[in-house]
Amino acid sequence: MTGFEDGISVRKRRHIDVCLSEAVQYQSVTTGFERYRLPYNALTQTSLAGIDLGTDFLGVPLRAPVLIGSMTGGSELSGTINRNLATAAQSLGVGMMLGSQRVMLGDESVGTFHVRDYAPDVLLVGNIGLAQLNPSVVPKLRRALDGVGANALAVHTNPLQEAVQRGGDTDFTGSVARLREVVETIGYPVLLKEVGHGIGASAAASLTGIGVAAVDVAGAGGTSWARVEQFVRYGGINDLGLAEWGIPTAQALVEVHAALPDVPLVASGGIRTGMDAAKAIALGADVVAVAHPLLVPAIESAAAVQEWLERFIAELRVCLHGCGAADLSALRAVGADPV
Repeated sequence: MTGFEDGISVRKRRHIDVCLSEAVQYQSVTTGFERYRLPYNALTQTSLAGIDLGTDFLGVPLRAPVLIGSMTGGSELSGTINRNLATAAQSLGVGMMLGSQRVMLGDESVGTFHVRDYAPDVLLVGNIGLAQLNPSVVPKLRRALDGVGANALAVHTNPLQEAVQRGGDTDFTGSVARLREVVETIGYPVLLKEVGHGIGASAAASLTGIGVAAVDVAGAGGTSWARVEQFVRYGGINDLGLAEWGIPTAQALVEVHAALPDVPLVASGGIRTGMDAAKAIALGADVVAVAHPLLVPAIESAAAVQEWLERFIAELRVCLHGCGAADLSALRAVGADPV
């Protein structure tokens, strides 16, 4: 590895360490899902065993509307984490999003991202930062995606995280135009995502006509990456206001769905229970993504990841049954009521 690539690997490992040892969740901002209630139907005409959670997303069938969210890549521990996540995803028929592949632009052989042997059939989504995105990196990025067998590319936009990060990329001028160009040239479906501070109405409006295949709203209420970066940079919280800044996940989902009604949506950011997932889908999400709760299980084993996800999916199934929805389309038709 070059010094630059080695620096990325060190930072990625530090991110993992902080997420394992520090209070990196939002403290005062919630996801907003507590402001909605899933209607309960005591005379449901469904069978729990017959509930159909299957869906297609980005052209790949899923047995449940769940993605393992972007976590990490580029350090030795990341390889263990990604292999265990991929193995569980294959067993359960859910999707997986890789962490940032920026390090692969300089070394396409980085092994921590190569999980296809463990998950030959899953929806696998590659990842790059919007701040690093420009036409000159497209050939290297395409090779990186080809190399890992990705089905799609997630482009993460994270201006707040980059601004707090030591040596972060802070120039986002022209990024929407660059995104449009990459969408047109990369040859993969492109999903735009935040990292946990939310995509809202104003950002969604900028995406009109861009041609993104999906949007991950990645709202506030789960892990605050401004908080993570402040732990990495200062060993603690330097500015509580920055750490608690973002658009709550439920609000982000409602706003983006209204602005881009025909664009498939991922709900992430503090999704912790099957009820959270059910409410998100009732509000317009196509799938949900979960990351932080799977970090400790992923270090332990693929079986631990699978056990967590099985409980999560089982609760989601009960939610559909309890509101009288036989499948995901019926759940969206039921909707969620503001409290």
